[in-house]
Amino acid sequence: MKALKAIGRKVYSVWCTTWFVLPFIVTYPLFRLFIAKPSRLKHAHTINRIWSKLQLRMYLMPITIRGREHIDPKQLYVFAPNHSSYIDIPLIIAVMPGFLNFVGKKSLTKVPLWGKIYQALYIAVDRDSPVSRAKAYVSSKQSIEAGRSVVIFPEGKISPEAGRTMLPFKDGPFKLAIEKQVPLVPITMPYNHLFLPDVKGKLVIRYHPLEMTIHPPISTQGMTLEDLEALKQKTFDIIQAELDAHHTHEYQHRNPAPVSALSPARV
Repeated sequence: MKALKAIGRKVYSVWCTTWFVLPFIVTYPLFRLFIAKPSRLKHAHTINRIWSKLQLRMYLMPITIRGREHIDPKQLYVFAPNHSSYIDIPLIIAVMPGFLNFVGKKSLTKVPLWGKIYQALYIAVDRDSPVSRAKAYVSSKQSIEAGRSVVIFPEGKISPEAGRTMLPFKDGPFKLAIEKQVPLVPITMPYNHLFLPDVKGKLVIRYHPLEMTIHPPISTQGMTLEDLEALKQKTFDIIQAELDAHHTHEYQHRNPAPVSALSPARV
């Protein structure tokens, strides 16, 4: 029985990896075409959304999204999600409307093929460099001014205890939301680390239904930087409470099957 489970996990990992890589290879010429000019970047993001939706559907797991009604596609936001897995970004792209901008680690720009695309489309930051952090913040402000909502993971990186306890939040997204007077939206993704855990040195993929809760936007109208700490703590508490509500099983990655593996993702 254990041998069969091990084989099943390997087959599922190969299946998921194929559906991550194959759509990207097919759409890569379009990505390169659209990132060639700034006026085409919105189309590149649309291709990224199609790729994200397709891969998530082909992973054959149900995805439950709560709180879509809180988001007005015509409104600009600063989105602040918890960070627990490399599946976080595709899930957010697949769900959130509009031409989003992401603030992500600079190492993403060094990924073969994808690196050039990320560098053209989104904001890369070296969190160990004060100069890089300052430039990323300026780029984030310019993004809001240009009409693009910004996604910033306030933890800065994946927590060693992802899904259970978050890392202390950085100031960036809260300062941005206050200075630009746009609503801040907390987002909780409680199970991403069970599907694709951040395991150093190897790829681990485990079948697990995913969920996302989009919390009501927090208005920053009238706030000043004196309110930053309170806003940061409020956002942390909202997301952590939701994580605690979903913490009904062990923290370690696993491979449960509460529903059929053939259930389609509802993204």
